[in-house]
Amino acid sequence: MKPYIAIVHKDPASAYGVTFPDAPGCFSAADDIDDLFANAAEAITLWTEAMMEDGQKIPAPRDLSELKRDPQWAESFADAVLVIAVPAPGDEQAAA
Repeated sequence: MKPYIAIVHKDPASAYGVTFPDAPGCFSAADDIDDLFANAAEAITLWTEAMMEDGQKIPAPRDLSELKRDPQWAESFADAVLVIAVPAPGDEQAAA
């Protein structure tokens, strides 16, 4: 499965904030950039588990180029500190 794209923002005197355009309601934060990737992976895993428990359909992740063309997210990409790809839950085990 494709990874989920996460948009990372940072305001002065605040933590790094992470949002996932293709995972509504999924977000994370980290004070240190070193913790950002693990926190983002944990957030998408917990979000996926909650969606499955609720019997909701999990949206498929879109390509970065497709997301950048989405007017709803254009400004978020323009203001991003980083854009990261977070493996879809279960992909880590498949790669091992």
